[in-house]
Amino acid sequence: MKTQLEQDIKALANNEQREVLMRFFKTGKGQYGEGDRFLGVKVPQVRALVRRHAESCSFAEIERLVASPYHEIRLAALLALVRRFKLAKKRPEEQRKCVDIYLANTEFINNWDLVDLSCYELLGNWLLGRDCTLLYEMASPACSLWENRIAIVTTIQFIRHGDFCHTLAIADRLMTHPHDLIHKAVGWMLREVGKRDRKILEAYLKPRLATMPRTMLRYAIERFPEPLRKSYLTGRDIER
Repeated sequence: MKTQLEQDIKALANNEQREVLMRFFKTGKGQYGEGDRFLGVKVPQVRALVRRHAESCSFAEIERLVASPYHEIRLAALLALVRRFKLAKKRPEEQRKCVDIYLANTEFINNWDLVDLSCYELLGNWLLGRDCTLLYEMASPACSLWENRIAIVTTIQFIRHGDFCHTLAIADRLMTHPHDLIHKAVGWMLREVGKRDRKILEAYLKPRLATMPRTMLRYAIERFPEPLRKSYLTGRDIER
């Protein structure tokens, strides 16, 4: 039986927007989102429906929606988990349930927006002050591209709390990753570190300049003063 959340999302389907989203999220043959299906519903619309319906969905219903063939419904299910997690501040058993559902269904968290809009709000908050071994496991080459991205993007929550060690360690694990989406994600997290402490970021970057993917470096130094940014890009006049 369809939930009201699912019905309301499908009611907003828009064919013109669907074509735009399918191109934007690279659903063509051989692309990273190959085969994904879209309804043509925008993120603000999905968020509004999640705010309205998340609490009326059972966890079993949310888990079913996470596995939907439609991208926007999977997104809604993930945002519902995030919302339920936040509302359960004094109910750790319910928060743990949200996390367990999330981790059991990473095969369906299969595009960068699904990762970025859910992982640090849910998994990042849960792991604050806890053992983070699972993030290092998810950064393994044996795991999927999207689990690798979850591993690094989740660490933004630690960065916001002044803890950079997991970000830098996981960045090292992903340094030789072949995919541009990981280069961008790692560079983004390094930039977040640099926004808070540029000295730490520079100390991390300098010995790795020769091996760091160009895209990763560009993202990492995006907020540097222009002369310094150019020095890093050319490899000139940088003390090692």
